[in-house]
Amino acid sequence: MFKSTLLLALATAATARKCQNLNIPISISATNTAFNLPPPATDIDVTNLLINLAVDGTNLFNSIVVGPKNVSGHYTIGATYCQPDHGPGKALQILTHGAGFDRSYWDLSFNNYNYSYVARAVDEQGYSTFSWDRLGVSASSKGDPVNEIQQPLEAAALEKLSMSLRDGSVHGINAKFDKFIHVGHSFGSALTYGFIHANPDFSDAAILTGFSQNPNFVTGFLLGGNYGPVKDNAVLAAKYPCGYITPKTATGVQIDFFGPGDFDPKMLANTFAIGQPSAIGEFLTLGSTGVNDFKGHLYIVTGDRDLPFCGGSCYDTTTIQGAFPNLLDASKPNFPSVASFNTTVVPGGGHGLNMGYSHKFTYDSMFNFLSSY
Repeated sequence: MFKSTLLLALATAATARKCQNLNIPISISATNTAFNLPPPATDIDVTNLLINLAVDGTNLFNSIVVGPKNVSGHYTIGATYCQPDHGPGKALQILTHGAGFDRSYWDLSFNNYNYSYVARAVDEQGYSTFSWDRLGVSASSKGDPVNEIQQPLEAAALEKLSMSLRDGSVHGINAKFDKFIHVGHSFGSALTYGFIHANPDFSDAAILTGFSQNPNFVTGFLLGGNYGPVKDNAVLAAKYPCGYITPKTATGVQIDFFGPGDFDPKMLANTFAIGQPSAIGEFLTLGSTGVNDFKGHLYIVTGDRDLPFCGGSCYDTTTIQGAFPNLLDASKPNFPSVASFNTTVVPGGGHGLNMGYSHKFTYDSMFNFLSSY
């Protein structure tokens, strides 16, 4: 009897969601920024560039910028679509990962998928999910890491994919949705921020994770990650061109992405092993400021010990103007048109929220938000 029950449970778990990997051709264009900057090829080159960017990014930017540059091309995007075993979910969540990762950030296999956001979203909550490798990362097309793989072109990719998903024109997805939720992490949150501003009526809700609009803490992230050229990483060197950078050690990953005491050491090793590099052009063009015209429901969730967006404490508001309980709530004036605005600071959480012990708290808060409207 016990054996039969166990087998039934395993069979049920195995069919709880259906996923398929996709390679999606897109044609996009964007106005990037042209830089007079050779791709950093050595450890010294990378370190010098990041020191200059961290210490005085404005002067560095002005010294190397040439002007706007129109970029267009045909690219392929690697993606994964998942839905409940009974069919399409009640809404489609479009998941955009941040720097240092690929789409596996949302569906981590570590500890039998115990940390997987997709498993929670699809199996327990009944959503469909679409996760994609950002342009220039992992299974998606690569490009010039200085003048091509930049935030504007990646934003164009997100917009193209979103419109195609709404139209039902993505080959391999036999479903058409009328309800969308955009979810981002870190750089992916910046892309999501830009998308919902440019398309304020598209998404019913948006969730920005590992995010604030405080620009004062980039120095710790750039220098704490101990970045080096991708050519020095034996696993990644064959997949990425010169000009991509990646943490050289697990210690760099820990500093940038994990809160002290909030992680399994084996997860840290796993994160370092599956990490993906970042293009220099992304560091030079990152931005998500100003008033946003989004009209849906907005939620920001970030770990209290987040380094790049909170400087290690989201409750330390000494670096901002105005009276706010935390750095996340300081974004509220920038969203004057939203249907609702909510934030959560995750106790003990670091920047890589999905990889910490606190991930359950994070996911619970996200789904509580989604069930509240």
